[in-house]
Amino acid sequence: MYLSCLILLSVSFYSMAQKKQLRDQIKQVLAHKKADVGVSVYGIESKDTLSFNGDKHYPMQSVFKFHIAMAVLNQVDKGRFSLSQKIHIKKSDLLPNTWSPIREAHPNGEVDLPLSEIIKYTVALSDNNGCDILMRLLGGPKPINDYIHSLGVKDVSIKANEEEMHKEWNVQFSNWSTPKAITDLLVKFYTKNLLSKDSFNFLWTTMVETTTGVNRLKGQLPKGTIVGHKTGTSDTNKQGITAAINDMGIVRLPNGKHYAIAVFVCNTKENEATNDKIISDISKLVWDYFYKKSK
Repeated sequence: MYLSCLILLSVSFYSMAQKKQLRDQIKQVLAHKKADVGVSVYGIESKDTLSFNGDKHYPMQSVFKFHIAMAVLNQVDKGRFSLSQKIHIKKSDLLPNTWSPIREAHPNGEVDLPLSEIIKYTVALSDNNGCDILMRLLGGPKPINDYIHSLGVKDVSIKANEEEMHKEWNVQFSNWSTPKAITDLLVKFYTKNLLSKDSFNFLWTTMVETTTGVNRLKGQLPKGTIVGHKTGTSDTNKQGITAAINDMGIVRLPNGKHYAIAVFVCNTKENEATNDKIISDISKLVWDYFYKKSK
């Protein structure tokens, strides 16, 4: 009994030392960076957590397209929509001067695309026009905001679409989340059967197939690591400030366990490569932490 208690105490102190080392390493990454950085990490099976500025409000940018996809799929599960149903896209839906692979593929619009394809464009390719098409389908931002809150994730605000954010710099800050709320939502998505099995598998596969932000969460992880994620990227204003460079997702370890991670780099004066590297450096440190614990 005494020996068992000593072993448990030794393991506990070792775990605490590991976490302190991780925290110190992240602090070193952030030292001298001209950016406001928020981090949240949650070991899905281990319940191990860590955060920096985890309760602070950060603009989500396109990260909120994950929230939109969840809200759409919730309605699919309720029978309001189906993934195979065709959505008519007018030329007027395809706004210029915004990131839109849909517009590049169908510049003249007047095309019918299945709902599943629009979700894939919106999540995996971060299409801004696809995002607004989905938001209109749901009735605007309020139903999405209400749905996320109904899941018990309250520290999230979804007030504007992509078109509105592109018109006025400050509007993007009305779509915010805390890093902890992001990992909370990811964990609920992955463990709580919020969506049907088919809808979950569809969204998870879409996140794994995401091609944006290759130098962020995935940048320094071992080749072949499964990461289901969603990025967010803002413009840079005339003062040289980038509002947000974000990435969040779920990472699968070699032993089959997982952790959720969100890294938000906001109001940054660093260049794109440095902002991406902040995320990838933190991501690699977190990977190393969980990988060592899993051995």
